[in-house]
Amino acid sequence: MTTPILRLTNVSKSFGPVDVLHDISLQVNAGEVLCLLGDNGAGKSTLIKTLSGVHAPTSGTMEMDGQPVAFANPREASDRGIATVHQFGGTFPLMSIGRCFFVGREPVKRWGPLKAYDRRTANEVAVKAIQGFGITRITDGDRLVGGLSGGERQSLAIARAVHFGARVLILDEPTAALGVKQASHVLRIVLEARRRGLAVIFITHQVTHAMAVGDRFAVLIRGSLAASFAKGERTREEITDLMAGGEAMAELEAEIAAHEAGSPQAA
Repeated sequence: MTTPILRLTNVSKSFGPVDVLHDISLQVNAGEVLCLLGDNGAGKSTLIKTLSGVHAPTSGTMEMDGQPVAFANPREASDRGIATVHQFGGTFPLMSIGRCFFVGREPVKRWGPLKAYDRRTANEVAVKAIQGFGITRITDGDRLVGGLSGGERQSLAIARAVHFGARVLILDEPTAALGVKQASHVLRIVLEARRRGLAVIFITHQVTHAMAVGDRFAVLIRGSLAASFAKGERTREEITDLMAGGEAMAELEAEIAAHEAGSPQAA
C-alpha cells in the first residue's frame, strides 16, 4: 500500500467548551483528488485551518509521509508542502502578474553589493507557469491582476503554489463565485495538478463540480465525518441528500406533499 502524503486520525478541534470538529479521520494520496463536501457550518473552514497550521488539533494526530507532524503556524505547513488557495485566490489586484506570482520571494539582479527586483525574469516565469496549466490567454506578466477573470486569478494562485513546491494543494471553494466557463477552467487545472502528482483536497458544496474531478469523497455534517467513499459508489442525488442531512430533506418533501394535497389545485 502507498503511504498517504497526508493522513488525519481522530482529529478533533474545540474552542473552549465548543466542539467544532469531532474525530475526523481521512487521508489523501499523491495524484489523487479528495473532495471534502459539506453545507455551510459543516466545519470545512476549521478543518482547512487545522490542515494548514492556523489551528492546532485539540486531539488526534496528523501525519505526512507516515511521520507525525505538528504545525506551529502556516509557515511551517507551507515549508512542508501544504499550500492553501482560498476562494478569491489570495492575489493582489493592483499588482502585476509577475509581482503577485513572486510576492515575498522576488527574484533579484545584482550589481556588486546592490540588488534590484528582476522584473523580466519574474514575468517570464509567471507567464510560463500559468500557461503550463492551460491558461494560454495570459501572455504579459506586466498585466494587472485586477484585470483577470476569477478563474484566471485562481489559476495564478494555483500555479504559484505548485511552482514553489506544493505537495498537498488545498482548494477552498475555488468555483463558488465563478460562472460556468470560468469554473470549467479551474476544474481542468485541478485535473492537471492531479496529473502532476499532487495530492489535492478540493473543498466545495457543489456536488456536480466534485463529481467531475474527485477520486474520493468525504462529507462533513456539523463537524463530524458523515461518510467517506470512492468515485462511483454514490450517485449525485445520494450525495446531495447526505449533505442535507437526509432526514431534513425527507421532512421537507413530506411538507411539500402535504401542502400540495391540501391546496385547491390538488382538489
